[in-house]
Amino acid sequence: MGDPDAKVTVRLYEDPRCPVCEEFETIGGSPRLREEMLARRAATEYTLASFLDDRFGGSGSKRAVNALRAALEEGKFVEYHEVLYANQPEESVDGFTDARLLELAGQVEGLRGPRFNAAVKSMKYRSFVTASEKAYERAGVRRTPEGRGHPPP
Repeated sequence: MGDPDAKVTVRLYEDPRCPVCEEFETIGGSPRLREEMLARRAATEYTLASFLDDRFGGSGSKRAVNALRAALEEGKFVEYHEVLYANQPEESVDGFTDARLLELAGQVEGLRGPRFNAAVKSMKYRSFVTASEKAYERAGVRRTPEGRGHPPP
């Protein structure tokens, strides 16, 4: 996200169910990073993980990553990403169901539509979800930005 020619690129590794990621996105460094992106001084690369599904059960992280990829196709990734983190369930609760993801998408103007809805319901980007998790694992990330959180299993 942001200007690909920006002098600074920040690489973020996130699981949509991770509470420390939510903290970063809502009250941590992300608001300042967004300002820098809008000013075209920074770009952000996201690697979206889903390891908390294995840790706590369910498929909420995978479903949220799939929905975020669908939002990217609609040009609404940043807006939807913000909505998901503002409405994140407790990490031990598998709250990112298809119904909840579609409900939250309704808060992003122009996101809901037949193509987005179908992508969410069918897990259209399942291969992206898997590839993104593998990229996260290959990166060797062990902790969230504040040194708290959850290492991959």
